[in-house]
Amino acid sequence: MLPRWNSEELKTIETVTLRHYDDHANFFWEGTKDHDVTQNHEAFLSACLPEKPLDLLDFGCGPGRDVKHFKALGHRPVGLDGSAEFCRIARRYTQCPILQQSFLDLELPKAGFDGIFANASLFHVPSQELSRVLKELHDALRPSGILFSSNPRGNDEGWQGQRYGHYMELKASQSYLEAAGFEILHHYYRPAEKPRHEQPWLAIVSRSVNRETNESPPTESVTNSSKPQKAC
Repeated sequence: MLPRWNSEELKTIETVTLRHYDDHANFFWEGTKDHDVTQNHEAFLSACLPEKPLDLLDFGCGPGRDVKHFKALGHRPVGLDGSAEFCRIARRYTQCPILQQSFLDLELPKAGFDGIFANASLFHVPSQELSRVLKELHDALRPSGILFSSNPRGNDEGWQGQRYGHYMELKASQSYLEAAGFEILHHYYRPAEKPRHEQPWLAIVSRSVNRETNESPPTESVTNSSKPQKAC
């Protein structure tokens, strides 16, 4: 069974995870700023059909690497992160709007974005809150807006050191996305050109569609699996 948390426990999960990122913000920036995520950028933007400048939300923007990239392409990116240190670095690095918001307490404009880029971020949302958060992201997208997500694979939920994570394979991810009003356009595993057992990341490109008003949250079974140590 998946864990169930009360409001205080959810707050602790978020506080401890964010403290980890605040305490290691510069180390994380140095370790990820040169990662090649071209495949993710291209998969996201090609689905958005960028014939004009796009309004984009980088959900879990970290220190701003991808925000800077989208801005350089002529788009109008907004970053969002819960870590105060990440937001401080991202504002300085990108000169773009960066929102400091809890993933569990979002305040996003309705139909404000053409696309949402969630690279190595949504897996921090506990399973019991994921359906709600995805529906809020759906509402923040314009009709047929694109959600890109890349998360570590697995069938487990819990603490990895000082970070909380919910790890899913494709079938479980699809259940959550469809319940929130998304249809999957395509998916792939990273790093590219590696055997599957050496591809710990699952990337999914989804499009927002109309959703039913009375969806039940999906369920899944949980077994142990290995997890990557550092987000890409």
